[in-house]
Amino acid sequence: MLRIFCLTLAAALLCSPSHARPLASGPQPVVQVGFYEFPPYSYSDGQGRPQGAILQLTRRLLEHAGYQAEIRSYPGARLYSDLRDGSVHVWPGAPGKPELAEHTLETRTQVGEIALNLYFRRDTLLPRIPEDLRGRGMILISGYTYWQPTNALLADPALAIQQHRTGSHTAALEMLQRRRGDFLLDYQMPVEQARRRLGMGELPFVQLQRVPLKLIVSRHAPDAEALRDALDRAYQELEAAGEDLRLP
Repeated sequence: MLRIFCLTLAAALLCSPSHARPLASGPQPVVQVGFYEFPPYSYSDGQGRPQGAILQLTRRLLEHAGYQAEIRSYPGARLYSDLRDGSVHVWPGAPGKPELAEHTLETRTQVGEIALNLYFRRDTLLPRIPEDLRGRGMILISGYTYWQPTNALLADPALAIQQHRTGSHTAALEMLQRRRGDFLLDYQMPVEQARRRLGMGELPFVQLQRVPLKLIVSRHAPDAEALRDALDRAYQELEAAGEDLRLP
């Protein structure tokens, strides 16, 4: 009798919704995750290994959802191209890119937020936007793209903004210091990290936009909608379990 009771109890526990998990029927599907260098959220370390808070979160969500992540760095233009053809399945980044709209899905969950700022030197007066940008030099990071209002500002022929591009946030700050541009258009967290690395004091800025972060899924990835839904579900489940998923 005791044996029958124990077997019944074990069966009940296995079938309980709080304990049930899908049984592995084979190897975990591999998801190709692409990113571009955006420290401290996503970057390659000295050994070329992917690092950063948003990559760690993406890997955690995929693992919880039953997938295996392969994470690789790409130049910005190549990343967008590979999302459009499905070579990259997931990009943890900013939604609403017009060039990706027809080819991607976005998680319903917002995993973070970043600020896009206009930085200037302390000897520069607080700029009125857009009029005080007319004919001035704007330092930009190569490979970065922006949203329509910012792109329209940069391209406005009436403003005739002179664009100066460089490959890193530290180089951009040094250009601003050396007066090789009047303003720097850049995201707050990478600038803060680069500024500390250079031992530079705080810079004044005007915040132009707060940009949400989501997981962007290529529509050409295998079972793209199921992958997007699984990532949303994984975030909800881990958050409900008390796991801290906040990005710095």
